[in-house]
Amino acid sequence: MAAVSAVAALAPAVAFAAPPADKQIQLLAHGKYIVERVGMCADCHSPKGPDGKPIAGEELHGGPLPMSPLHPVPGWADRSVKIAGLPDGYTEAQLATFLETGRTPSGGTASPPMPSYRLNASDARAAAAYLHSLN
Repeated sequence: MAAVSAVAALAPAVAFAAPPADKQIQLLAHGKYIVERVGMCADCHSPKGPDGKPIAGEELHGGPLPMSPLHPVPGWADRSVKIAGLPDGYTEAQLATFLETGRTPSGGTASPPMPSYRLNASDARAAAAYLHSLN
């Protein structure tokens, strides 16, 4: 029983340890898929030019949101935050937790229109690792 407790106590510490190079490549590829194809994060988190297309080289660097509510929505954000690299104030582990639970490090939630994602732990960790790998 003591061995199980020791392993359980170590689990959070090793959950974000760097995987071997080939596993890291797979992790980042999966994270890219989640961010670009599933979450479609660039739709809101990339600034747009006058033509409405993302500005090359500024992907996931935040900017004015391309939509607004028809009726007032409390807390509505008019700008998205930069998520390339990591959002300000987040560690990779905190971002993974946010994507898994919808809770910020301070215990709050994201401002609308950001949805409250509930990714599984593997997808959340991959998305956080991918975003962390970007500049």
